[in-house]
Amino acid sequence: MSIEDRAKATAKNIEGVAQEAVGNVTGDPKDKAEGQMKQKEAQVRHGVEDIKDDVKEKVNRA
Repeated sequence: MSIEDRAKATAKNIEGVAQEAVGNVTGDPKDKAEGQMKQKEAQVRHGVEDIKDDVKEKVNRA
């Protein structure tokens, strides 16, 4: 598990949540959509880290 990669993904998620909120407040659909995309990107990054952790755990058991 890369703590640095997980931290980057968490930061991207927070950035996305904030941007989506700004889009909601200002009524800007572009900001809202970009914020949602950043959140999805963060979910994918976390998923990749989960897979890496699973593989590493299985290799260490062998």
